[in-house]
Amino acid sequence: MIAAIKPAGSNTRGLLAYLYGPGRHDEHSAPHIVAGFAMLGMPDPGRDPDATLTQLARHLDEPVHLRNSEFGKKVTDHVWHCPVRTAPEDRHLSDAEWADIAQRIVEAAGIAPSGDDLGCRWIAVRHADDHIHILATTVREDGRRPKLHDSGIRVGDACRQIETDYGLRQLKKGDRTAGRRPTQAEMHKAERLGWEQTSRDWLQDRIRAAIPHASNTEELLAYLEAMGIAVKPRRGPSGDLLGYAVGRPGDLNKDGEQIFHPGGKIAPDLTLPKLKARLETTVPEEHPTARRDQPATPWHQATDALDTLHQEMADDTHAQAHITALGELIEATAQKAPTHLHAELRAASRAFARAQRSQIHAENQAAHTLRRAARDLVHTATGPDGSALATLLATLVWATIVAARWHEAKNHAHQAEAARQTLHHLQAAADHALTPVVGSLATRRPSDQARRTLAHDVRAAVPDHADRILTDPAWPALATVLADAEAGGHKPHQLLKEAAAQRELTTAHQPARVLIACIQHTSRNPAPNRRAEAARRRTTTGWPGADQHADTWRSTTAPVKPASQPTHLRRM
Repeated sequence: MIAAIKPAGSNTRGLLAYLYGPGRHDEHSAPHIVAGFAMLGMPDPGRDPDATLTQLARHLDEPVHLRNSEFGKKVTDHVWHCPVRTAPEDRHLSDAEWADIAQRIVEAAGIAPSGDDLGCRWIAVRHADDHIHILATTVREDGRRPKLHDSGIRVGDACRQIETDYGLRQLKKGDRTAGRRPTQAEMHKAERLGWEQTSRDWLQDRIRAAIPHASNTEELLAYLEAMGIAVKPRRGPSGDLLGYAVGRPGDLNKDGEQIFHPGGKIAPDLTLPKLKARLETTVPEEHPTARRDQPATPWHQATDALDTLHQEMADDTHAQAHITALGELIEATAQKAPTHLHAELRAASRAFARAQRSQIHAENQAAHTLRRAARDLVHTATGPDGSALATLLATLVWATIVAARWHEAKNHAHQAEAARQTLHHLQAAADHALTPVVGSLATRRPSDQARRTLAHDVRAAVPDHADRILTDPAWPALATVLADAEAGGHKPHQLLKEAAAQRELTTAHQPARVLIACIQHTSRNPAPNRRAEAARRRTTTGWPGADQHADTWRSTTAPVKPASQPTHLRRM
């Protein structure tokens, strides 16, 4: 059950005309009052042919007119409107049931508190099987205004209890971090102009797309302006930025003027203070193109930054910061990935926006490394190779699972659901990216003998998942990855144990594919070899006494057996 409190209005008669009218598409049927503040003597134009909308409006507005006549400042924002709708699969409620529901909602909101005979005047109008509209005038019989602060939270709690009592579809409890729903006017305007999104939704996507490109809020606003978005900063006398609003090109009011939306009205986490907290950290931020000596590509660096995510979840403030930064990395990946993955990754980024925010304060400094990885990614001029992209996407899948489980543990129902929706899109993108990589690896699979040896390593390293791994269609490709890693000096058994510890395999539909991405990333560099390093130093340094230094090193180091061949060659 959804109860959507609308912005305060000033025209009681006008709202009644809509409630009792045919609707915009003739969808209203037999409008009538099912409940109200005092049914006795109240006109109902839906059942009394002699009653008029004007009479009903005057009846509801009477306390407002009395207050306005006594006080110099008139009340103009006195119309409280709250449609209440059941889910499509719910049964149709009777008028008596809707009357009880309306009474419980106005009590929860503070419109008509239980046992208070001096509450506001209100009615509930039903003109369809699945919903009612509650209209109230927010001046009490004693002339005071009702206390409606946080009424949306209280009404939401009442709806959750009503769902239980009436056996209706159970919705998740709100936590005051959701964005505002588009209004009917916004949706109709978008439809009229041929826009796929309302202006606020469109602006939210653009702001989130800009965040990874900026290291402070001034850069963010400049980037938005460069994208063609109208930006209206609010500054103090010193020139300091105090707030901002943005407008969609072509979104004009009736006078032809640009309509602007403050960041906080677009999404709760896009206020200026919250953006500053995310972007303006205390660690000096060097522009990615100015950095030197970065042996790994930004794609590998992003994967490296995610590898320790599960360790950051013990502290709630650090966990929230990393989940927020994870959303930025998903957005950065969506911007730089190949075209055929754009749709799924854009959908993933849009879905994860809800999972990024909760009531837990984020210690944003803790996620500096992950946020920097996102910035590096959007500033890179080169695309990824197939393996690096597949590895990053597989790691994003795992990171999103970690985020979803954290939200579940904290009873963040909406955020956990958003993370699960994100996971669906990320998994699809990861499968698309990994398929050609697996196919290429499978074409150069090791010999049967080598695969049997590697299968033994799998059973020894991950016995609980061995059967599923070895029957996975991607097992031949995983065998190739393990053989390649062994040729680089790594131990397959150790790599498998480390990968299984880093990635959750129990719920993985294709565990071999999960291990491929993880092990390819871990083993992309040759394993360190102290003997080979010593030999390199002896032949390249050439400084006096180098031979003596090498002899000393050999005398203090345990004997090392000659380097062995890779398993798939040694045991053929």
